[in-house]
Amino acid sequence: MILEDALLPASAQAQGVQILPFGQDGLLVRFALSAEPWASTAAQAFYDHASTAALPFLRELLPSLTSVLFRFDDTKITRADCARQISALLSERDWQSETPRPATRVWRIPAAFGGENGPDLEAAAKLAGLRPDAAIEMICATPLRVLAIGFAPGQPYLGLLPEAWNLARRQTLNPQVPKGAIAVAVRQLVLFSNASPTGWRQIARTAFAPFRPDAEPAVPLRAGDALQLVPVSGDQLRALLESGDPAGGAICENRA
Repeated sequence: MILEDALLPASAQAQGVQILPFGQDGLLVRFALSAEPWASTAAQAFYDHASTAALPFLRELLPSLTSVLFRFDDTKITRADCARQISALLSERDWQSETPRPATRVWRIPAAFGGENGPDLEAAAKLAGLRPDAAIEMICATPLRVLAIGFAPGQPYLGLLPEAWNLARRQTLNPQVPKGAIAVAVRQLVLFSNASPTGWRQIARTAFAPFRPDAEPAVPLRAGDALQLVPVSGDQLRALLESGDPAGGAICENRA
């Protein structure tokens, strides 16, 4: 750790929160090693809080599943002083009981479940103790948030799903899922921005493109956005894919 434990607020110490060095100009606030629900919620809430704080030395602020990365300008502040200011932010609330602020943007994204678009749906639903139709209903009724963007450009991690979806990854690697595949594991969904191998189970597919290199912005989703999957038929998805529209029929509602 960068800081002595005594410099962290008592509530953060009790929760095992750490402030860790990250490269030449970064500090990582890590709430937990695994994506426990409280830690994911704490990371979102702390990111929201830090985003509105007066920190002129910051170059970049990035959330992840259970952590928040602070990249600072080392010509304006030392690493130690940056860590102290982060500790002061941590001391302002009990992050274990915090909730993120309401999303200012809500996405509704069409997705076709099962069949060729979700070959692992039946197996994943069985592991979750559900019939496939009940699994689709539960997933589409769950208010999701964009927890993090990474692994591939623009690729969102969405969650958290109910506890029934705390599924382990596959024992064997799926050699490739297509662009737009939606896969599930550990109470999260990933919407693949490109064709990719994965150990997650593909349950659906969408025509929505989360990475658009020729557009502005190239990454339409932002960490903290709310998102709901809207079930459509395989034929409807095929028509959306053939249209070539990178939005894939998605609608974004601004609530700012």
